[in-house]
Order: sequence, then structure tokens, then C-alpha cells
Amino acid sequence: MPSDLPRLLDAEPVPSLDAYREGGGGAGLEAAGRLGPAAVIEELEASGLRGRGGGGFPTGTKWRTVAGNASPTNRATVVINAAEGEPGSFKDRTLVSRNPYRILEGALIAAQAVAAHRVIVAMKASFTGELARVRTAIRELEEAGWADNVTMEVLEGPEEYLFGEESALLEVVEGRPPFPRVAPPFRHGAEEVDIEDDGRARERQRAARRWGVGAQPPRQRGEGDASAADVQMAGTSGTAAAPTLANNAETLANVPGILANGPAWFRQLGTAESPGTIVCTVTGWVQRSGVGEVAMGTTLRQAITEIAGGPPPGNEIRAVLSGVANPFLPASALDTPLTYEDMTAASNGLGAAGFMVFDDSVDLVAVAQGVARFLAVESCGQCTPCKQDGLAIAGVLDRFCRSNATEHDTEELSARLETVTDEARCYLATQQQRVVNSLLALFPEALSVHLETSPDRAAAVTPVLIAPLTRVGDGVAALDETHTAKQPDWTHDEIDSGTTPAERLDFRG
Repeated sequence: MPSDLPRLLDAEPVPSLDAYREGGGGAGLEAAGRLGPAAVIEELEASGLRGRGGGGFPTGTKWRTVAGNASPTNRATVVINAAEGEPGSFKDRTLVSRNPYRILEGALIAAQAVAAHRVIVAMKASFTGELARVRTAIRELEEAGWADNVTMEVLEGPEEYLFGEESALLEVVEGRPPFPRVAPPFRHGAEEVDIEDDGRARERQRAARRWGVGAQPPRQRGEGDASAADVQMAGTSGTAAAPTLANNAETLANVPGILANGPAWFRQLGTAESPGTIVCTVTGWVQRSGVGEVAMGTTLRQAITEIAGGPPPGNEIRAVLSGVANPFLPASALDTPLTYEDMTAASNGLGAAGFMVFDDSVDLVAVAQGVARFLAVESCGQCTPCKQDGLAIAGVLDRFCRSNATEHDTEELSARLETVTDEARCYLATQQQRVVNSLLALFPEALSVHLETSPDRAAAVTPVLIAPLTRVGDGVAALDETHTAKQPDWTHDEIDSGTTPAERLDFRG
């Protein structure tokens, strides 16, 4: 491990703001004050920092875009996306637990750079320990005068997977369910402005924080209701709405070090296109589950060995999933460097670096079914093919798991994979395609042995549970097992209502 690691993942929890300052905390915020907004953005661009939430978008470019779309009358908002729900990922919750001060300092630097008047920390309401840590840290920052002229708030959001999607997260900020928007968040964000009555938007924001995880009784969607994307935007639309800067928690945790030490320091680790470090979660069929920080460019095999000890003795890795947003990565590609460019060249993606490892004892059809079911259940239903074709894909794969599938099921699977992304407004349906198509391309025999007519017909297998992590510690990872009872309408009722969440829920006031 390079001598200047870890950069982000403190070995022990930082107990207080005073302890953080003793270790150099606050130097980035002080540097930002000296430099001014324009120079801060220039430093960030020079560093090459890319978003650690999954997309890898250049952070400096994002900040410059938000600053350039400023509203003439309303100040921007910074949202910390710590709504971690990607299966296989536990890095944001770990970072918040170890050191919330670094993340909040990064957000305060961002607020200076884009002239924001408030910072919102968005997490699931179930993250009780992390929420308590953040609230304590905010109180300390306010008492120390770090947050002068900036309001810092905590948003307790729902359990749904889409809460982590950037535009859906901003819907929750406005008091609505996590339904993705078509509109880009940098042009319209956390403060929706109704020119005739901007008080309604502010009341929705207050309600979102008051209701928490859906305590407000949902209304049935009525005829004529607008979609989540039907919003007024800042910028070219000419409205007074302000843009929002939404960044992942790990992304913001990198910012103080860049401002304190300079872009060249940040680039000492990593590659030219993917500088710095990345915090990885490794779970699944490994010797120990864990969260660890490695330099960008470390191979996937090295990261799995360093963090998790590799596969169980006597077994070999068969495939790895980086969350549920990327295809299966076969064992032959384990020496791929963990960079955005190398993972893309391997026809895959780095995602949030939440690596689920499957050894040669695992039937990958059972894994694909678990992924398909998770995504189908978590689909909001605004786009009918995403929900209906997604459920059909999960159903077909379930028949393969039971080894009573037919050639017709093979044909249906291919047809559904073709149409599931039709008119999709977010990436969830594409995830279905990427994961399941990679199973067909990389492991063609995986399905055929489960056909009724197969001479080597395999025994039935139980689908693998794919769900968010609730804990990673002492070498053990725990999954949210309540997801096995979650219905496609987002309830945990014994019988699904048959309606989609988009049809069933409406939080508009």
C-alpha cells in the first residue's frame, strides 16, 4: 500500500471536530476562502477528480456547469448523496461513520464555489447510526463557525433503490416519491419555484424532512397529475428556479485534500484519466467481507485479495458484479485495473466499486435472477416496459432456476431484453439489459443446462438474494433480507396490488 494511503478511509472513527482539526481538517476550507470560487473550480478541474457515485463524471465540470447556470434571484443548493442503496456497496456509510467532517467540509467548499445557501445531507431514514453522526458533526461545525451563511440540513429518505438516483433524490427533497426526472438536475434542483406560488415548493421541502420515510399518507394519482419531470428549470427556461449541485459523499470527501494539498498531490496516485484513490466494498464468496481504499489502477484481483482475502480456500472466482449497474466480469478479466478507462475497455464499468464476488460453486443463473428481480421490484413504473418487461425477465429466469424452462422461455427472455429499455427515463432498465445479456454472452451454457430438454439437465437452484447491505464489519456482510418480501408496488403486503408505484403514489400538495 502506498505510504499516503489511506486518504479518505480513516483507520479509526474521528471522534470530534477538534480531533479532525488536529489531523489537518479545515485546511481545505481555509484554502477555498483564499482562492475564491473561480479558482476553486479550476483546482478541482486540474485534479481530474471524477464522481465516485457510479457515473465517473468530471467533478470540476459539474461544479462549473452549476455555477454557470446560476439563477438571477435564488441561490443554489448542495446535496450530499449518501443514500447508498446499490447492492454490494457500503463505502459511503463507512466513510460517514468514520469521518463525517471531511465530507461536510467538502460540501461547504462546494457551497462557496457555486454560491449555495444551504447543504442537504440525504440518507435513508434507516441509517440511524450514520444520521446521528452527521447531526452531531453539523452541530459542531455550526458552533465552530464553519457554516456561517450556509444552512445545513439532514434529509431522511425512503428505502427505495431509486432514492440514490440523482434526479429522483431531488424529487424526495421536494417531498415526492423517488421517481426519476427527465430534466438534468444541474438546471433545476432542490428548490422548485412556482412563479405564482413558490410557497408550495418550500412547504413540500419542509414536509419531506418532516415526513421522513413516507409517514405522510400517499394520495392516489389523479387524472391530469403532472409527472416528476414536469418542473420549471433554471437556466435557459428563464424561470427563477436555482440549480442544485448533487455530489456523492465519497466525491466530496476528496475535495478538502485537493484544496489543501493541490491537484498535483491528488494525482500522485491513480492514472492520468482516473487519478486518486477509490473506496471499494468486497462481499460475496470471499474469505472476509470488507471495505478498503486502494489507489486507482490497482487491479480488481489485487483489491479482492487485499480487502477480502480472495475466494474461499480451494475455490476459484468465476465472476464479479460491480453493483447491479454493470455486466458480469469473468475471471479472465480479474487483472483489469480499477480505472474508469480500463473498466470501460473491458466492456464493464467501475460503478460505486461495490464488488460482489461469485466463486465456482455458484450458479450464475441464480445470481442473474436475483439481480433481475431486485431491479424489477425497484422500478417505479413511470416507464411501462421497465416495470413489466423487467418483471417478465425475472419470471423467466426464475423458471430457469427451477429447471423447468423451455425454448419458448429462451425466446421470451431475448424479446423482453430488447424492449425493456423502451422510453426509459433513467438507467435502471439498461441495467437489466447489461447484466442479463452478459450472462448470455459470457456463460451461454448457464441457461441451456436448465432447459427441460437438456440431456445434462441441472438441478434446480435457489435464486441468490441481491439486496442492499445493512452491515459490513468483522469480516461479515449482512443483506437487507426484508427485500425478499418487497412487492413490485413497493409495499410489503402479502399480495401485490398490481399497480405500479407511479400509479399508486402521489405526494404532491
